[in-house]
Order: sequence, then structure tokens, then C-alpha cells
Amino acid sequence: MYTAAMSTSERLIEATRELLWERGYVGTSPKAIQQAAGAGQGSMYHHFAGKPDLALAAIRRTAEEMRAAAEAALATEGTAYARLEAYLLRERDVLRGCPVGRLTMDPDVVASEELRAPVDETLDWLRDRLAGVVQEGLEKGELAGPADPAELAAAIVATVQGGYVLARASGSSSAFDTAVRGLLALLAPRTA
Repeated sequence: MYTAAMSTSERLIEATRELLWERGYVGTSPKAIQQAAGAGQGSMYHHFAGKPDLALAAIRRTAEEMRAAAEAALATEGTAYARLEAYLLRERDVLRGCPVGRLTMDPDVVASEELRAPVDETLDWLRDRLAGVVQEGLEKGELAGPADPAELAAAIVATVQGGYVLARASGSSSAFDTAVRGLLALLAPRTA
């Protein structure tokens, strides 16, 4: 998880990211962060004002990573359908859930405008980015239509997030895979 070349602040951010994904905000204590990062209390407070400051840095990093992964799939060559397919079928740790989506279920994150902001911004960015690809696909006849691009983008995000929930509930990634395959079948252009 950590390399010798990582700075203490990087180790603290990475440890916090993992703990937030695994335990949520309340379950992520400063002591647990310090243990996971191999850092002392003095080091933590030297780099960050406290747990909320460190959590914000970790949430921002997680959000940046999610946007980069989505963009990598959506910016590939090919039709809009192929790009959406690449996004939907990209490798994910389905049974762990979405590290950003899980933050929306954390009452402490949702209650904090500052901690919630990178989550909201990322989900807004994702819906907008998907809507752009959908719009392009509808205009070129590469996706089934007629449809509202914003509504279809929201349905794509909801399918992915819901697929995570179904997979975690069943303990099997097949629930996620089934949801994605169903959505792809609905998106596919109709042949005459």
C-alpha cells in the first residue's frame, strides 16, 4: 500500500482514504489513521489541522481518482456507445463499493458542507460528462433515442451506484454485472 518514497503526508492521506472507504468517517479515528500510516500524532498534526482537514484531503484525492478513471474510459476512441461501454465495464472493486458513492451514505460527511463538496462536485461532473457523451451518441444515432441526455446520464450513474449496492448486499459481483448489461442493452441503437 505504501512505498518508502511516500512522504508522511502522503501516507496519512492514503491511510485515511482506505479507512474512510472501509469504516466511514466516524469509524476512522486519528489513532487508526496514524497506525495505518505508520506516523505519529505529531506528524499528523504537523501536516493537517485535524481529522476534518485530513479527511477533506483524502476525499478530494478519492474524487480526483474517480474522475480520472471515468475520463480515461470516456475519452477513448470509438462511438459514444463504445465509450459508455468502456466506462460501465471498466475494472472496479465492486464488492467494496464506490469510494465516492459510499461517502454519500456517511451522515457525518453529508452533514458537513466542506466534506460533502468534493463528493457533490464529482457526481455533478460525472453526470455532465456522461450527458455530453450521450448527447453526441444521440446526435450520431449511436445510442437508442429519443432520450434526454441529462436523464440518461443520471440513469447511468444510478445504475452503477445501485449495482454496487446490489453486489454488496448479495456478496456477488454478478448483481453489478447484470445491472450494467441491462443498461447497455437499453442504450444500444435499435437496428431495423
